[in-house]
Amino acid sequence: MGRAYQNKKDSMAKTAGAKTKVYSKYGKEIYICAKNGGTDPDGNLSLRRLIERAKKDQVPAHVIDRAIDKAKGGGGEDYVATRYEGYGPGNCMIIVDCLTDNNKRTFADVRVCFTKANAKIGAQNSVSHLFDHLAIFVFDGDDDETVLEALMMADVDVTDVEVENGKVTVFATHTEYNNTRTALEEMGVTEFDEDLISFVPQIAAPIEGEDVEVMERFLAMLEDCDDVQNVYHNAEF
Repeated sequence: MGRAYQNKKDSMAKTAGAKTKVYSKYGKEIYICAKNGGTDPDGNLSLRRLIERAKKDQVPAHVIDRAIDKAKGGGGEDYVATRYEGYGPGNCMIIVDCLTDNNKRTFADVRVCFTKANAKIGAQNSVSHLFDHLAIFVFDGDDDETVLEALMMADVDVTDVEVENGKVTVFATHTEYNNTRTALEEMGVTEFDEDLISFVPQIAAPIEGEDVEVMERFLAMLEDCDDVQNVYHNAEF
């Protein structure tokens, strides 16, 4: 991958919102995961992993339980995933992932953010092909060779394994998230500093001057959109 994930985080950072935004995000994701794959975490591995991440991000139990109870009811909102791509300040690349029950509303909200930042929404895959869609795990360790060998023995499609400052970072294709996590747990890894699927840019776009302020405002506006789940970019401040 060229350099350790810890040094990349600023370039691929997803927005960090207020607690209510985080709760809403996980509530939607848990609801969809439970509705599509079953409400029992023991039988729905993706749901179990998602609940673990939610708890790690300090999402209250009642938020998790409410989302699962809604999925058990069989009714509720029909959320769909939608993605917008484009170019932001300094010609940096932007990916905006949303979950929505009203595409027209979501597109209008996201478009307003782009317009106010003098940014441009592009066609599907206009920029995402310049990002790697990866499962990423970071945990304590200093032996990348042993980790890589174990993952390969488990037939995990590993992209890279790095070690820096006592931390091992594993990159795998996003479809290998569950297999990678399972293999690492079987190795004895029980605590993860990072445990997610993310878009990582292949190239960075340094921005400076007024573009920095505009970019920060742009990200804040997107964060305020209820349907926006994650924002990825390659801007380097």
